[in-house]
Parts: sequence; C-alpha cells; structure tokens
Amino acid sequence: MGRLDGKTVAITGAAQGIGAIMAKRMAAEGANVLVTDVLDTDDCVKAINDAGGKAVGMSVDVTSDDDLAAMVEKAESEFGSLNILVNNASIFTALQPKPFMQIDNDEFDKIMTVNCRGVHQATKAAVPAMMKAGGGKVVNIASGTFYYGPPGLSHYTASKGAVIALTRCHGRELGDKNIQVNAIAPGLTESEGMQGHTGFDPARAPTVASRSIKRDMLPEDLLGSLMYLITPDSDFVTGQTVNVDGGKINL
Repeated sequence: MGRLDGKTVAITGAAQGIGAIMAKRMAAEGANVLVTDVLDTDDCVKAINDAGGKAVGMSVDVTSDDDLAAMVEKAESEFGSLNILVNNASIFTALQPKPFMQIDNDEFDKIMTVNCRGVHQATKAAVPAMMKAGGGKVVNIASGTFYYGPPGLSHYTASKGAVIALTRCHGRELGDKNIQVNAIAPGLTESEGMQGHTGFDPARAPTVASRSIKRDMLPEDLLGSLMYLITPDSDFVTGQTVNVDGGKINL
C-alpha cells in the first residue's frame, strides 16, 4: 500500500528536473499522476508507467486559463478526481544571472507571469475540483532566495517571494474548504537543467560552504518535505513554507 493510493496529482513543470523526480516519487506512492509541462512529458510518463505506476502527460502553459481548465478536466476524466496540485512550473535554469539594472521590463514581466501568476491561475483552476472531492493539498515550489536576496536574480527572487505570499493568502482563504496550501523553498539544487549551466558557477562553492550540511543539494532532497505536505501528516498545517537548503538559512 502506498501513502497516496487513490489520490490524483497534477504537477506542473514536470517534464524533467525537480518536477519529474517529484512525479515519479508520487507515482511510486500509489498516486495517479498527471504530468504537465510546456516541454515534452513523454519520457517522464513512460518512466512512471514502466515502473508500474499510473501517469498521463499533457502540454500545459500555466499562464493559460484554457490549458489549466483542460488539465483539471483531464485529471477528472482520466482518474475520477483531483486531490493534489504541485505548482512546480517556473523559469530558473533558463536565466543568466545579471544585475537588476540590466533586466528589462519584458524579462521581468515574463518571470513574474510564469513563476507567480502561474501559481495563482493553476490554484484557481484546481480548487473547484478539490472541493468536489472533499478537500485537497496544494504545494507551491518557492525558493530560498527570498530569504537572502542573491545578487543577479532580483526578478526571480521577487517572483518566489510572491509565491510565499500567495501560499499564505491562499492557505487562509481555503482552510474552511479542507484544502491545505503550503510551500517548499529549496536551496540551490543541482537539477537536470543545472547540469553544465556555467552562469551559476560563482554561487556553487559559496553555497555549499554556507550550509550546515556541506554538499550539493539534489532534487531527491525535497521528497521528504513533499510527502509530508501532501499526506494527512500535514492536515493541520497550512499557509506555511518549509525551507529545505541544508541549513544555509536558519529561520
């Protein structure tokens, strides 16, 4: 018996990297997983199904209400309900860190629209289905950058600070609907998209040195916190952000 048997999960930005690792773990715990991304989800879906799990994939742009409505409809038609939403879609590894004076308005707006408004839109789309199912769990992937403000990533940091703010507001508004909303704030994570990304080289060694646990952070390091936040263990927890960074920031 898996801890998520009978539950249906929709996860955004799950074609690769952190999202794919999360999707595979949730499937291994018995969840029906709807793997969504603007990228091709076939590899992640195949890996889950080949391992004996249940997954389907679809193309979803989190800034499109039509795509998100289709995501919810797919979850219900394919698996009968929607119980868990993981808002993971984000622009990060495509960025080249640079001073805020060099960030133009179009780039700033794109980051805020995908990373922040996308969470707002996806959660709005999922809530009616969760209410129909008697409740649910929403987990937003924020970032530890909010707590220390790294140079070169002001727009990304602002967007993830907004995700933490939405987590608090949505958690308060949805508490009486038996929907818990929480966030995970990862530290610098050596995900698939980070491999060979030289733009973050100056931050790598100092980040590890600043941690109590002095090693690289991997996507798998987020799975324990994820499972806590999407199971009954966290039924009396909402509006909170769990910082997972090896002890870089002590809150």
